Amino acid sequence: SGVAVHPDDARYQHLIGKQIKLPLVGRLIPIVGDQHADPEKGTGCVKITPAHDFNDYEVGARHDLEKINIFTIDAAINNNAPEKYRGLDRFEARKAIVNDLDALGLLDKIEDHKLMVPRGERSGTVIEPYLTDQWYVNVAPLAEPAIAAVKDGRIKFVPDAYKNMYFSWMNDIQDWCISRQLWWGHRIPAWYDDNNKIYVGKTETAVREKYELADDVNLRQDNDVLDTWFSSALWPFSTLGWPEKTDALKQWYPTNVLVTGFDIIFFWVARMIMFGMKFMDGEVPFKEVYMHGLVRDGDGQKMSKSKGNVIDPLDVIDGISLEDLLEKRSSNMMQPHLAEKIRKATKKQFPDGIPAYGTDALRFTFASQASNGRDIRFDLQRIEGNRNFCNKIWNATRYVLMQTEGKDVGLNANDPTTLSLADRWIISQLQATTAEVTEHFEKYRFDLAAKALYEFTWGQYCDWYLELSKPVLFSDNSTDAEKRGTRHTLVSVFETLLRLLHPIMPFISEEIWQTIKPLTGKTNDTIMLEAYPIADNSLIDDAANQQLEWVKNFIIGIRKIRSEMDIKPSKALPILLQNWTETDKQTFDENKIFINSLAKIESAEWLNDGDNAPESATALVGEMKVLIPLAGIIDKEAETARLSKEIEKIQKGLQGLEGRLSNPNFADKAPANVVAQVRKQAEEQKTALAQLEEQLVKIQAM
Repeated sequence: SGVAVHPDDARYQHLIGKQIKLPLVGRLIPIVGDQHADPEKGTGCVKITPAHDFNDYEVGARHDLEKINIFTIDAAINNNAPEKYRGLDRFEARKAIVNDLDALGLLDKIEDHKLMVPRGERSGTVIEPYLTDQWYVNVAPLAEPAIAAVKDGRIKFVPDAYKNMYFSWMNDIQDWCISRQLWWGHRIPAWYDDNNKIYVGKTETAVREKYELADDVNLRQDNDVLDTWFSSALWPFSTLGWPEKTDALKQWYPTNVLVTGFDIIFFWVARMIMFGMKFMDGEVPFKEVYMHGLVRDGDGQKMSKSKGNVIDPLDVIDGISLEDLLEKRSSNMMQPHLAEKIRKATKKQFPDGIPAYGTDALRFTFASQASNGRDIRFDLQRIEGNRNFCNKIWNATRYVLMQTEGKDVGLNANDPTTLSLADRWIISQLQATTAEVTEHFEKYRFDLAAKALYEFTWGQYCDWYLELSKPVLFSDNSTDAEKRGTRHTLVSVFETLLRLLHPIMPFISEEIWQTIKPLTGKTNDTIMLEAYPIADNSLIDDAANQQLEWVKNFIIGIRKIRSEMDIKPSKALPILLQNWTETDKQTFDENKIFINSLAKIESAEWLNDGDNAPESATALVGEMKVLIPLAGIIDKEAETARLSKEIEKIQKGLQGLEGRLSNPNFADKAPANVVAQVRKQAEEQKTALAQLEEQLVKIQAM
């Protein structure tokens, strides 16, 4: 219905405002000046068809061009076209039109032109823009208060940067087409009589009353349904009983936080804000919007059924065989021709299917990766690691039950209890962890909360405290009060830890809590009814923290020497202590029960200044040196042979790695991540080699 030229194109400026005859049709159409026309492209003139192209529609709107629909619903030519082409399929019609233009001598040349052609995802059929009657909402008036609500802080985005994405949509908002041609949904509340006059109302009965229509007036409801996002926009208040003024609506609206993905900020979040403020007297639907990232596949690709890279969470939880996984990924596809490619990729990625990892391992993995809206790369190895974390918790449960079931756990407040250094330390560490986890949850840093829980559970409670409890519980020299204090600490700290873990790991924490509940004096039916832990600063014991850290460093130092010198863990060792202070000696004497048990000390001799020490392996605890004399502990010849063999093996491997790195064909052409990995392996080998050579020198000096 028009031809556009660029208004600054000197070749055609004199034609703007004139008319030109449309070949084959014979209709006069206007020539308009519009920046959509590209002077560098083709002739610089472009025919405008507002009814069948999105860009042309905008040009037509700017110049008031006629919108002429030439297609039927099946993309055949309708009666608005010359009679010769009516009824032809669009592709047949195009060929006929080209031939007719050529016959009239109007075809100058034919050139290939590459362009993006939209196709239906299921059918692969080329999609044509097509004018139809649709229902629209003028949302600009709704957008203004919704923009203000975010600007003035009534609604906060987390992370804050996502408010910019929100504003970019809302500041340039267009009328919203809310009607959809689907089989189900909220049906458009509009009715038509036999003359296609439109009546709008909640029900047909309401329409007849509103417009005073007699019963014999035939009405038919519009077949379209509301856009899914229109219905979803009602969610914050419609789920609470709106439009009735229910108690639930009064109590729970506005809600506190919406958790969603950044890809639907405009489709859902913005529309909920607009609708909530419209229908709930200006009240925002939620106060915070937490934006999480998308879960992508291992290669960073967005998951989609067409790519065949979707992972069903239930398959990770319950496990799935390779055969069933292949069937699931390659059946009922929208693009069946990709099935074989997807099957091949699946076999390569999951040769044995997916083992069962359990719900909590999956949940903890997602929590540990939920970092400030960043996308998550799905990695089964991470989930496997967190399944091991679940197993660690189960093993801790077994130990706690073995030491406490049927025994005095200090439930009677009148019974005396004595807390060991380890008891006071773990209670203190629990307070710090509780405060840290709570702070991270409040700031939506689920990754840091998970990290803190993991480090406390595995590194402090399981690896250290459970071991430190054994000398107290297994010693005949421990008093009843000391054993009672340690049993009480074992149970109470573990029960608190389960409540800390529960939001992320609800199933394992509930199951174990039910098991240990009789030992805690708790009476609620479920852990869900228990209060979430609150840190008690009065229980933070800086002295215990400092003293036990000294004990840990002492034990770690001796264990490291054992590992480096290949000394059996069960062998009791004599030690010499050099450059010590009275504080060191006092701390050692007060905590012999822990040191002797966990470090396996046979004897300890405190050297004075100037005393000579034999050739020894050394560990530092602050400024104090812990010496383990090597003579009599290590077979010099056997250890020399072992170290020499290990050194030779590492030297050979290091030579190969350095050879690859010095080869330009590898260093310059291999993927950067592969080169970086080889370089990292070489550095690790160099460090190991230096340590082994240092040990060999010590052994040879014996």
